[in-house]
Amino acid sequence: MALWKNKGEGDAPEQKPEPTRVSSFAPPAGPIGSGERRHPGGIEMANIGKSISIKGDVVGDEDTILEGRVEGRVSLRNFHLTIGSNGDVQGEVSAKQVTVIGKIAGNVVASERIEVRETGRIQGDLIAPRLTVAEGAIINGAITMKEAGSLSQVRPAEKKPELAHAPTPVPSPAIQKVN
Repeated sequence: MALWKNKGEGDAPEQKPEPTRVSSFAPPAGPIGSGERRHPGGIEMANIGKSISIKGDVVGDEDTILEGRVEGRVSLRNFHLTIGSNGDVQGEVSAKQVTVIGKIAGNVVASERIEVRETGRIQGDLIAPRLTVAEGAIINGAITMKEAGSLSQVRPAEKKPELAHAPTPVPSPAIQKVN
């Protein structure tokens, strides 16, 4: 005799609940340390780690996460560039989409959009058809909103030619005061 049985419960066969299915974690593409990660959409992304420092231009044809330091131009014309929280770029940045979580000291040109997150810092001019700035982000520079088709013709250096090609000062001959 069962104390906790409801009426009619003993007549039907016992039903067990279905186990919950848990999807397994997909490891990053390639072997550990290969420098590639998977974007949430499943797209492979190149990764420049926080211990990497590059002096020179970075040009690529894939989405990239930059966590290290670059002193030079970064150009991913048809791809997404993410400057991670440890990322620091000293130079011009151009890409299809730019997401800034770290720091950029230079002009930023994007053919689709620029997104500056809460911790993002930009010291330079921004040119893009769309701009998203989170509360707490810092931008010191001019912002130019251009249609996507007209961006291929605009470069930050053309915008301020007096700054791009400033003549070097020539020392003048010493002037002597005559008493």
